[in-house]
Amino acid sequence: MRLLPALVPLALCTALTFPALAHDAAPGTISIEGRGEVMAAPDTAFVTSGVTSQGATARAALDANTLAMNELIATLKAAGIEARDIQTSGFSVNPNYVYTDARGENGYTLPPKINGYQVYNTVTVRVRDLPALGSVLDKAVTVGANTINGVSFSVSDPSRLYDEARKAAFADARDKAETYAGAAGIDLGSIRLISESQGYGQPQPYALQTAMYDRAASSPVPVEAGELTFSVNVSVTWELGDSD
Repeated sequence: MRLLPALVPLALCTALTFPALAHDAAPGTISIEGRGEVMAAPDTAFVTSGVTSQGATARAALDANTLAMNELIATLKAAGIEARDIQTSGFSVNPNYVYTDARGENGYTLPPKINGYQVYNTVTVRVRDLPALGSVLDKAVTVGANTINGVSFSVSDPSRLYDEARKAAFADARDKAETYAGAAGIDLGSIRLISESQGYGQPQPYALQTAMYDRAASSPVPVEAGELTFSVNVSVTWELGDSD
């Protein structure tokens, strides 16, 4: 029973030390995430197209493919695509295998046999004149392009768009921080840290199958560019000032 009075001075002494520790501590901070988005119409398209050829031998398949690809590239250039905007993006020569369920004398399945060869050659094309995109696709297929992997869109110079998104992202973070600070009855101090990450969203590329072109040659390929989203996520850290 005599131990209880001895604990009271110790508890009081401990409680009195906390204000001194809080007074010496560094000022508090608040970190807030903000997001800004800007929508813009694209001005450039990228198309990956090419030719897949078959042949009894690798040489025969390659010769047929080379002839078709030369015609495709010449057609693209005649459509107004500059040489700098045409880049080979894929090339392969592969045997075509024929598999069998037959087994040899030892009971094992017989290995597949080569039945001809396949050559695959593609180019990625930058189309700077979007109104001409449908015509370019139509002409590519007309001269023998039997592989079109997709179409994607972009803006040639997005720097201004990202600057607008940055301003919106910072304003979003500041509004949130001021809301929290006001609810807590304190002021925002100096900014201690700003960091960002960028985002880029666009309609998903869609595959174009040659079956889509079973129509009159004069009918243009319908293409809708839509809009792209340029976004910035920013993280801002403020010091917390005095309470109101």
